[in-house]
Amino acid sequence: MALRVCVCVKRVPAPGARIGLTPDRTAINTANLGFAISPHEECGVEAAVQLVERHGGSTTVLTLGAGEADEQLRYSLSVGADKAVLIPTDGSEWDPQATAWALTAAIEELEAADGPFDLVIWGNESADAGGFQVGIRVARALGRPIVQGLKGIELNDDGESFTARRESASGYEVYQLPRPAMAGVKEGITLPRYPTLPARLKSKKADVPSLSAARQPGGLITGLFDNPVEVVTETQILGTGAAAAPAVVDLLDELGLL
Repeated sequence: MALRVCVCVKRVPAPGARIGLTPDRTAINTANLGFAISPHEECGVEAAVQLVERHGGSTTVLTLGAGEADEQLRYSLSVGADKAVLIPTDGSEWDPQATAWALTAAIEELEAADGPFDLVIWGNESADAGGFQVGIRVARALGRPIVQGLKGIELNDDGESFTARRESASGYEVYQLPRPAMAGVKEGITLPRYPTLPARLKSKKADVPSLSAARQPGGLITGLFDNPVEVVTETQILGTGAAAAPAVVDLLDELGLL
């Protein structure tokens, strides 16, 4: 059977970027930052595209964020997603509760127009806030099963359920999820593909519709951000060849290993 899959993604600072704060420490200074899709969600897009390639159907990518998040939606289109939808904001950070309300309403609106999604995929957590909440809140609101931390998901032969796998200390936990279902996936569930140049060019011309969402009151309140103390490490070369042996012995003795 053909699948309708939705992947919810977030625009986040590029992995490895040096994060600076605004002078009042209430937000991230984005002046010199590059941005990307949160890594768990990038793998989620690839997992969705692979499911659709095997079983037919379509993949819709959905995000809530500033207008600049259009970049991440078009990237998703360039690696195989069929549709992209933006819920534009003023660029401020929405807490998990407000985000979940908006995404729940958007999913309901998209489903009312084109039918229910068989599977909605989330990143296990976003790479910036790391709240671990939005997917679970939306699943609760829509009354659908969800499993977090997944490293594998596949449609069963009956076409009515999914088999999901989550790593554990002794191997894998295996879950059966009736559709429609939701899945929180982790980086490593699959290896994201690179977009081709023709796909990049095609994605730039694609129509990316917007859905409106009002920010609901309540939820979490941001206090102040603080950068952790940087740990500086140094490497000392003890010597080369046989001349280094005495220094190595002294170091082992200092560490209590002799």
